Amino acid sequence: MALTMAGPGAGFARADEAEIKQLELEFTDPLTTLPQLFIKDAYTPANFGTHVQTNQTLLRAIIPRIPPYSLLPFVQLIRPTFSLVTVPSSRGGVRTEFGDTQLFDAAVLPWPDPKSNLKLGLGPMFVFPTATSRSAGQGAWQAGPVVAGLYTGIPWLVMGFLFQNPISFAYTSSNRKSISTAEFQPVLLLHLFWGWYVRSADATWLCGWRSRSTTLIPLSLGVGRVIVRPGLPPLNLYVSGQWTAYRQFAPVAPQTTVNFGITMAFPEIAEW
Repeated sequence: MALTMAGPGAGFARADEAEIKQLELEFTDPLTTLPQLFIKDAYTPANFGTHVQTNQTLLRAIIPRIPPYSLLPFVQLIRPTFSLVTVPSSRGGVRTEFGDTQLFDAAVLPWPDPKSNLKLGLGPMFVFPTATSRSAGQGAWQAGPVVAGLYTGIPWLVMGFLFQNPISFAYTSSNRKSISTAEFQPVLLLHLFWGWYVRSADATWLCGWRSRSTTLIPLSLGVGRVIVRPGLPPLNLYVSGQWTAYRQFAPVAPQTTVNFGITMAFPEIAEW
């Protein structure tokens, strides 16, 4: 991944700079209509509350539905997320398990203007308790709202956010806690040159609404590169660091994390 990002940029000679900037936007936009497959690995060498190192691998797809093929007369974005997590074991050390599965279905609203620099999305989100162990998931069926926004009025800057609030309504066992957590993910991207960019889009702020629930405010910063080559799907590669700036009522939580991500886009099937 590092060799690809730092390697020769011969492929960029064939790619228009405006096309690369548009792909940077699409790869970061939570309301993009570009079909994508995303893989992220978050390695946490230091945790609060435990000496072990943990890891989380995410596999995510963005499946856009464009009218008249959507359920509503709006652009519909379906995003399932599957996870594989390495968590502390009760016997010491760590073990790897499947985590909970998330899904949101957001509609891109035709307000204030489809041609403006501001986009807003709204819809439902769900969490399914698919974890294969107690410590790998929350053990609760959850549902709630998702709200997303993006502003691109400044040519070299992308600003946006993704807000979700899953609320538990059924549980896998009687001793599972009820959940209502606000999740806010800020998105910032600064375009540099030749496909390079600086981003802060990996940190998700958590705030539990119930008494003595977890509150976490992490910060992230990283660098990435969009690669466009003839005859091949566009790629987005990035690496970022993450640090938890504030923690409350979280016995075990990430302290420092390194995120590695790769996204493959499929613009040739966007119209289909």
